[in-house]
Amino acid sequence: MPDVYATAQGPLARVASPLAARARARRHAHFFALTGLPPGARVLDVGCGRLGLRALEPELEITGVDLADRPDYPGPFVRADASEGLPFGDGEFDLVYSSSVIEHVAPERRAAFAAEIRRVGRGWFVQTPAASFPLEPHSLLPAAHWLPVRLRRRYWRLGAAGGWEEIPLLRRGEMEALFGRAQAERFGPLVKSWVCVNPPGD
Repeated sequence: MPDVYATAQGPLARVASPLAARARARRHAHFFALTGLPPGARVLDVGCGRLGLRALEPELEITGVDLADRPDYPGPFVRADASEGLPFGDGEFDLVYSSSVIEHVAPERRAAFAAEIRRVGRGWFVQTPAASFPLEPHSLLPAAHWLPVRLRRRYWRLGAAGGWEEIPLLRRGEMEALFGRAQAERFGPLVKSWVCVNPPGD
């Protein structure tokens, strides 16, 4: 599994990365099967990073999309911003996959981002960290995302994320307004993330 916190810094990131990788693999095993992908399905990975879904599903036909150039991405790749439009036809992909990406999209652009995912995919799998979970998943600081921005900026420096980024995490209602029914990934009794799965053809 790739280093989940490869771009983060400090001892928090070193401790958290293998734990996060195992948690991501468990989440994938539990939820991805719900997509019911047929053999030979075409998949678009929005916000693919260096490897993205290919680390978990190396046999799938996956096209990567990211805001940054990814010259080492092992497959077809397009640099694009989904909130501004994707260079694909309606329903061109059996599934659009996006993991831990939409929280980085500015709130006023999320509806456009979601509309493009729904337009180019006949199905989708979208995951995001839950705003209700007590550990902010980027800084790895307790309750950081619950603080006012002024206090959060100061606190953020103590965490693993490095440079400041305003990351408004989503609640269940916002995810469901964008992508339909959300399912909970749980850590004990707590909701760790929300996952919206719409199989192709539904």
